[in-house]
Amino acid sequence: MLLSDITHPNQLHGLSIRQLEDVARQIREKHLETVATSGGHLGPGLGVVELTLALYQTLDLDRDKVTWDVGHQAYPHKLITGRYHDFHTLRQKDGVAGYLKRSESKFDHFGAGHASTSISAALGMALARDMAGDDYKVAAIIGDGALTGGMALEAINHAGHLPNTNLLVVLNDNEMSISPNVGAIPRYLNKMRLSPPVQFLTDNLEEQFKHLPFVGTSLSPELDRVKEGMKRLAVPKVGAVFEELGFTYMGPVDGHNLPELIATFKEAHNHTGPVLVHVATTKGKGYAIAEKDQVGYHAQSPFNLSTGKSVPSTKPKPPGYSKVFVENPD
Repeated sequence: MLLSDITHPNQLHGLSIRQLEDVARQIREKHLETVATSGGHLGPGLGVVELTLALYQTLDLDRDKVTWDVGHQAYPHKLITGRYHDFHTLRQKDGVAGYLKRSESKFDHFGAGHASTSISAALGMALARDMAGDDYKVAAIIGDGALTGGMALEAINHAGHLPNTNLLVVLNDNEMSISPNVGAIPRYLNKMRLSPPVQFLTDNLEEQFKHLPFVGTSLSPELDRVKEGMKRLAVPKVGAVFEELGFTYMGPVDGHNLPELIATFKEAHNHTGPVLVHVATTKGKGYAIAEKDQVGYHAQSPFNLSTGKSVPSTKPKPPGYSKVFVENPD
């Protein structure tokens, strides 16, 4: 399928892995071509291409809602939600916005421009859904850098207190904000990235229990608690914090493996209550220069795609906001 023919994300439904991989390649090409010409954020969007395609293949975007934290990672989202043919106007006057913009598309459900807001917004949508007696899905994508923000932690605290409120949180963990992350939460997430997937262990334990003659196909509440206890003893670090906060934790998942991502998201949708899917991605994925210099290629002015070097602008540069404010304080 040609990316230029995709005007609605539901067109991803039914595509094979090979077709999705081809769409992913086209997204990266268009993303790189556009940012190289007009400038913009580069590394964040390149890292979430497969994550976006896999998640959207498991959702009905005529009903389900997705909120993106730090909207500049949502360029792939824009390219499959009807903005491909206008994408060359990115960050230009009357063109495609560099962040999410509710007036630009019905698929931009929350217009945040920066960090730590997506879980809170998504939780509000989920609560409104439940109050209205509806049943659509709500997902929030948040980066590991944004996860350290107070509003994100407040929302996790709130969501974990609501065991019957279905909410999917996708943690896009690329070990980076604009620059490398520091602090206790990034250190904890790094340990989780290096650990085996906790969901595999959970499923394996459950299968072993079911083969016991007195158990059968379903676990009693007592055995279910034993299973959870054994899981924590075997891998005490992986997901334990999120599980204790009331989330079902799944991962870490390879953020560039489409079959694994699709299977994980489908499984996540089957759980009741808040679920956190931990996805390990590479910032700048698919453009070797950006992968090697993830800080420098977080965002770029116009540049040469072959060399990665900036291209001198022929247009006069307008004065910055601070200069205008200083010279015109009134």
